[in-house]
Amino acid sequence: MPKPAPSANYATPDEAEHAFYEALEHADLALLMSVWAEDEEIACIHPGGSRLVGHDAVKQAWAEILGNGPVSIRPTRRHALQSLMGAVHTLVEQVVVETREGTQVVNCYTTNVFHKGATGWHMVLHHASQAPDDIDADEHDVPDMLH
Repeated sequence: MPKPAPSANYATPDEAEHAFYEALEHADLALLMSVWAEDEEIACIHPGGSRLVGHDAVKQAWAEILGNGPVSIRPTRRHALQSLMGAVHTLVEQVVVETREGTQVVNCYTTNVFHKGATGWHMVLHHASQAPDDIDADEHDVPDMLH
């Protein structure tokens, strides 16, 4: 069965990324999936998880995550590379987790890749992995530094 076309036409990769994090904050699966390209080759890797390939696998994983309610993520330290048809954003996600002991912030290094198609910019890859506890001490994580 063919996948429905994304319901949103994002004019820029920044607009698509903003909608992605907005969807997580409001546990809005429909908005979240509108950010993803309709391509069956999309991929998503959550911290410590398996690689998910294809629209159905990605949607099912996000449905399970959002089934627990909103996800509080603050995207920070964004570094963006963009060409005419593609964009790669690397950033640090500060994931706020509520536990019995209180609120914790877990940092993840994240890569979001966007492709520009006939219906605008859409995500084709989201890859997150846990970052070190003290990422501020990582001298290599300086986005504005030239090598």
